[in-house]
Amino acid sequence: MRLCGEYLAARDGRPTARDTRLTQAIGVLTSSFDAPGADPFDALLQVGERALEAGGLDLALGVAETSTELRQRSKGAWRLRGRALDGLGRGDEALECYERHLTLLRDSETAVEVARRIDTLRRRRECLEEAAALFPESGGPLRDLTARPTSVAVPEFTAFVQARMADPGPSDPAVRRLLDLYGAYRRLVERSGMPDPLLGGSTPVGVGGLRGLVAGRTVCLVSNASEVAGSGLGAEIDGYDLVVRCDSFRLRADGTGERTGLHAVSLRGAAPWDGPAWTQPAGIRLVFGDPAAAWRRATRQRLAPGAQEHIGDASLRRPLSDPALLGEDRRDPGTSTAFTVLRLLDFLDVSPRLDLIGFDKPGRLRPEEAEWVMERATHVDDSKMRIALR
Repeated sequence: MRLCGEYLAARDGRPTARDTRLTQAIGVLTSSFDAPGADPFDALLQVGERALEAGGLDLALGVAETSTELRQRSKGAWRLRGRALDGLGRGDEALECYERHLTLLRDSETAVEVARRIDTLRRRRECLEEAAALFPESGGPLRDLTARPTSVAVPEFTAFVQARMADPGPSDPAVRRLLDLYGAYRRLVERSGMPDPLLGGSTPVGVGGLRGLVAGRTVCLVSNASEVAGSGLGAEIDGYDLVVRCDSFRLRADGTGERTGLHAVSLRGAAPWDGPAWTQPAGIRLVFGDPAAAWRRATRQRLAPGAQEHIGDASLRRPLSDPALLGEDRRDPGTSTAFTVLRLLDFLDVSPRLDLIGFDKPGRLRPEEAEWVMERATHVDDSKMRIALR
């Protein structure tokens, strides 16, 4: 509570939305001490998470250190401590916390993300150690950088490389290898590495590739509504050549069917790359998002190796507003994922049958989207929640 008070007292300027969420979390923590049945520990972790979001890394670390002292087997506390140390550039300490978190973890999706970060920190350390070994007489200080914040390590490593470029010079094989290691290190500081850059053999596809994968196949776009899960339509849904699902979904064989031929997801929020990995098996995965930099970072961090056979490339990241495709600038940026993928499939116009299941009630699509669908519907079957566009 002292750390929280000091943080709030030192803050100046107009608060952002993230600052407000942190203040609210501190308020919840304060009130949880007197609330019957409330667990102050959960509220404490929430303060740490909100502090990370707001950029209060020192506060987040203080909260995390307190949390791990209170409960040494708390998965969330060790992950919070690792993230705070990671954000402060204290890679070796963060690595220890991530490894401690991983030993306590049973959630496979989160484990993939933590394992990726552990791999990144280890590879950064290996770059520094190999660089030091290239120059036994002068490289000793590089080994010490593994335990120092990246704010210190990066400029010192840079200075070391510049000195070696001057003497013995870029013609030396050791210097050329040093440059390779320096480039790898800087990339790993900027973003997490990918243990499998080819994602288990997944094939990138553009508009032409997607057209070829969809051509001649019957297509069904399935809603995530609870009515579908209890509909008993599972066998009919799986009978389509290509079953399309959107965002976060759950399968129930007798209601939703079990197959996913195409999974479409839209990136939302200020940091869409921080979401869980897309581990649901799918034949094709399309990720919609703008701007391009956020899209690239999110796909790097959230695509899971082997979870898809084909991945939509950058040409498919914003099909509605891209002038090379539909170019419908009037579309709202908040367009639903379901309508985005439906409009894309309709535009390709290569499927003999294009049906929607579970989108027959208000609220499943935005009003203007539902209007577009009903204007083009060729048949509506209320008994099976089906709207046919072909």
